[in-house]
Amino acid sequence: MSTIDNGDTVTAEPPADGRVSKGLAEGKVGTFAGAVLGISCVAPGYTLTASIGLIVAAVGLKMPAIFIAGFIPMFLTAYAYRELNAKAPDCGASFTWSTKAFGSYVGWICGWGMVAATIIVLSNLAAIAVEFFYLFIAQIADSPNIADLANNKLINIATTLVFIALATLIASRGITTSERLQYALVGFQMIVLLAFAIAALVHVAKHGSPANLSFDFDWFNPFTGLTISAFTIGVTGSIFAFWGWDTCLTLGEESKDPTKVPGRAGLLCVISILLTYLLVAVAVMMYAGVGEQGLGLGNPDNAENVFGALADPVLGKWAGPLLYLAVLASSIASLQTTFLPAARTMLAMGAYGAFPKKFAEVHPKFLVPSFSTVVAGIATATFYTVVSLLSERTLLDTIAALGIMICWYYGITAFACIWYFRNELFTNAHNFAFRFLFPLLGGIMLAAVFVVSVRESMNPDNGSGASIGGVGLVFYMGFGVLLLGAVLMVVRRLRSPDFFMGRTLTRSSSR
Repeated sequence: MSTIDNGDTVTAEPPADGRVSKGLAEGKVGTFAGAVLGISCVAPGYTLTASIGLIVAAVGLKMPAIFIAGFIPMFLTAYAYRELNAKAPDCGASFTWSTKAFGSYVGWICGWGMVAATIIVLSNLAAIAVEFFYLFIAQIADSPNIADLANNKLINIATTLVFIALATLIASRGITTSERLQYALVGFQMIVLLAFAIAALVHVAKHGSPANLSFDFDWFNPFTGLTISAFTIGVTGSIFAFWGWDTCLTLGEESKDPTKVPGRAGLLCVISILLTYLLVAVAVMMYAGVGEQGLGLGNPDNAENVFGALADPVLGKWAGPLLYLAVLASSIASLQTTFLPAARTMLAMGAYGAFPKKFAEVHPKFLVPSFSTVVAGIATATFYTVVSLLSERTLLDTIAALGIMICWYYGITAFACIWYFRNELFTNAHNFAFRFLFPLLGGIMLAAVFVVSVRESMNPDNGSGASIGGVGLVFYMGFGVLLLGAVLMVVRRLRSPDFFMGRTLTRSSSR
């Protein structure tokens, strides 16, 4: 395939649908490996300790129902991703498909939303890793003062930047390096989470837990005992808890069967994550309850680090550090794999001229988007440093902001599926269900959560309390970042119009 370097853009003689090869390593990722990479990016250990407090604060004992509510739009949207990938596998994923469905402007801002969400979550991951790094050392050394180092702003930022640098380096060494590392890290965290949940339930069965709650099926019913506002805040946290499974889809060009493997891996990933979340959620609620005192999940002192409070009481002094180590492994694993979708989206945007052509560079030996990976690392380090100086409770704000970003680009992708396949939606039952009905329902749910989340984010009380000009910091992190993207898009349009004029990636529909 020949390419033409035209100043700041890369144009190519495209195949029939306008896509181009990016030069990535082909045939490396199978279904199981893809699911493992997706689970790693979701990071159940890190996600649960960071989101349980937020969800419980909003909905109390309805946490299992909220996890299911957050799973439903993810599951429905996963089918949109699967169908689009089967027809047009591309590492740009949401960016590429939304461009082909709706045109360059929607595609650009969708790709920006994905990249921005990744930068936000990378900073969050690094912060969690640092906190559990010092917790683990403190436990091993039997010196509680070491754990307090994570609260020292200077030490916290410096250590976080070191973690980000190491993750950037590993992500730059090739997809097989990432895959091998993840088998160990994901396997370890899942085993420890299972052991933790079982241990908590054993305590409950022996009447040796603080709350000792009895199981209740009403915990799974989202239609009772919840206000609309509480439900929306809870679902926002739940959607964040499932975010990252689409990593499987950005590895389409590196999969053994690009048209089938990524979709199967994505579905396997989201179902595995749901079962893990429900088991852990029920176990910790029955053990600790949702009260605001002591070990209660509603205690504000435990909100940002639930496992930090429950590790020793549930597993004991000797086994408790294993949970710290599991969350540390989860954070490090996800920190490394989360670079994959961001770098590949930027690679695709560079290849099609939406970003400067430098982003399209692929390392000649490791066959990974080297420049895009480094840029993601630098952006993450900068974002974390700035936000840490603005807010004392960065994690809470970033989680709330992520819900806005995730709903944005997942929702666009769901509707892109419908429009891209518009000429064949009603030709058979498969197309009606998986290319129309499922994406439509998923897209509507995500759009509704997006609108309410943006409104709620303007109130500082719905985040850490930090604000700029009386408007909550969460708004600036979420919707404000999207507005910044719109400004950058205009600048890019003026400097390099080829992509925006449809010369590098054409708008089309499935035939």
